[in-house]
Amino acid sequence: MAELSEADEGKEVVRGDESVGRVVEVDHGTAYVDPDPGITETIKSKLGWGDRDDEDTYPLQEASIESVTDDQIRLEEEF
Repeated sequence: MAELSEADEGKEVVRGDESVGRVVEVDHGTAYVDPDPGITETIKSKLGWGDRDDEDTYPLQEASIESVTDDQIRLEEEF
């Protein structure tokens, strides 16, 4: 698995057919996910203006990632 970078900020995080949130920031290879981002948070993360100081963001465990595409981070089904 490739290390996540700032280029992954703003990507939707999905498990199966369900969206579980959006990456708001990537710091030292760790993605921080907001499970319920509003339009403002979504736009900010796509512009690289993410803010993980929000209490509603959670680190994404690299072991739970199945694949990374141009617009999504897909999680393992067992996660």
